[in-house]
Amino acid sequence: MRNEYAADLGLSEADLAADWHAQFARWFADAVASGLPEPNAMVLGTADAAGRPSGRTVLLKGYDPQGFVLFTNHGSRKGTEALANPYASLVFPWFPSQRQVVVAGRIEPVDRAETEAYFASRPRGSQLGAWASEQSRVIGDRAALDAGYRAVAERFADVDPVPAPPHWGGLRVRPETVEFWQGRASRLHDRLRFRRTAPDPGPADDGRWVVERLAP
Repeated sequence: MRNEYAADLGLSEADLAADWHAQFARWFADAVASGLPEPNAMVLGTADAAGRPSGRTVLLKGYDPQGFVLFTNHGSRKGTEALANPYASLVFPWFPSQRQVVVAGRIEPVDRAETEAYFASRPRGSQLGAWASEQSRVIGDRAALDAGYRAVAERFADVDPVPAPPHWGGLRVRPETVEFWQGRASRLHDRLRFRRTAPDPGPADDGRWVVERLAP
């Protein structure tokens, strides 16, 4: 199975925005406008303390110059790995646009106020699900999960809004590299990478960056 990429598409250094955040915003808007299903879906790669990797598809819930934010049960596989080995990769596979964005950086928890604000925006069913599911744990069968959900629904029947569970919260990937990949003919793809050249100075994320072209 082979798909030949379009010869007339490309990504040059002159095409890039001034920084990775503005370039991501541009491509993300293109992905949304194209009608791509779940354009905020991304593959999150983490590793445990021994370096054994794992990956899964999650949803991006926010981004700004500080990084990319997702939310999860901190007791899940990705949550425990993020705490044990706080580095991650992200891949946005926008194949219909013949584009990918690849991110690598450090993981940090978001502050509690940000977690609670996002949790309050979720549908009530999703809020209850966050309480009912011990994410990544082995369970006996589907009936056990459904029973747990019913118990949580009864527990919070008269509670509105449902509070965020203490074990649930946000993770931010603060990028050290952000690569923009554009498919080209003959597998000679364009790969332009923003790479941080100085330590992250803080919330403004105004560290020095360089742009590098990578061989496909």
